[in-house]
Amino acid sequence: MRLDPAPAPVFTKPTTPLTSRVAYAAAHVVPRTLAENVPGAPADIDWDATLAFRHHVWSWGLGVADAMDTAQRNMGLDWAACTELIRRSAREAASVGGALVVGVNTDHIAEPVIGLDAVIDAYLEQLEVAEDAGAGVVLMASRHLARAATSAADYERVYAAVLARAGAPVVLHWLGEAFDANLAGYFGSSLVSTSSTSVLRIIENNVAKVSGIKMSLLDADAEIALRDRLPAGVRMFTGDDFNFVGLIESGSDALLGAFAAVAPNASAAIQRLDAGDVEGYRAILGPTEALSRQVFAAPTQYYKTGVAFLSWLNGHQPSFTMVGGLHCARSLPHLAEIVRLADAAGALELPELAAQRWNDLLAVNSL
Repeated sequence: MRLDPAPAPVFTKPTTPLTSRVAYAAAHVVPRTLAENVPGAPADIDWDATLAFRHHVWSWGLGVADAMDTAQRNMGLDWAACTELIRRSAREAASVGGALVVGVNTDHIAEPVIGLDAVIDAYLEQLEVAEDAGAGVVLMASRHLARAATSAADYERVYAAVLARAGAPVVLHWLGEAFDANLAGYFGSSLVSTSSTSVLRIIENNVAKVSGIKMSLLDADAEIALRDRLPAGVRMFTGDDFNFVGLIESGSDALLGAFAAVAPNASAAIQRLDAGDVEGYRAILGPTEALSRQVFAAPTQYYKTGVAFLSWLNGHQPSFTMVGGLHCARSLPHLAEIVRLADAAGALELPELAAQRWNDLLAVNSL
């Protein structure tokens, strides 16, 4: 299990914007090391480390997707911390001209079951926070809406009402039940083909207010099928952390939690696409897909642990801790395989530091 790492690959930060694809890394949050990081405790964020990580992503030419499921929405990031995160990230993005979108949801409502009108009001309350901060918006899938809706028409009604109030076009987010079992049958059906028709109707009926859709179903064929039907000017942002290499190559843009773990690799690969070097793109990004599959292995909702673990190995946070104690959600054998695959993929930015931290973690566990 001990690590004797390979040298880090030599990647170069871009000096001009990436052009062939729009790419966002869905960033995580770093808690204070000595905070009460236990289930149910309010999120206590290390703002210096959290915001420095976003600057790391921007420095590689990628955008940041913030306050989304990677940041532990519905898994420890409470609304008070989320609001502060949105405002702080927006200020930092403006200071460097970094691209930023943030999640808008209904998760500040404590009651598990509310009516459709209350769902609309909840979305609008968060939309106001995001837009007042100057951030772009990702309209996230809502557990409240999933519980309240009885048909595709209910989804259409809610999204139409919220989109009508958006000050600028937003990205929709279709998050599959592998990530959140509460979202099974989202957009009105357990059949992906039927729900695809429903979400397409929402987009077509509100096309001036929709810039794209992030699809996170881990179903490459379904993503391609919907991508081919999107109106002109509406982007497909792949959220498929199992199949992103081929999907990006074939035309999808990217909004991925995996890219938070491999930002330098992702940037270098897209730079190769910009230069028309498809083989170079595959050579750089291809090995990261096996790493991502391990990070996002079932139960997939705990992928956030792997993202934070790699952040720690790469020196972006002082300790391997997470909001809500989620750093305990994966086993040592699981983490060991992440280490092996990260080394093989060239995703260890500071190999000697990564080896030291990993080997010290093994020693703490008498290994």
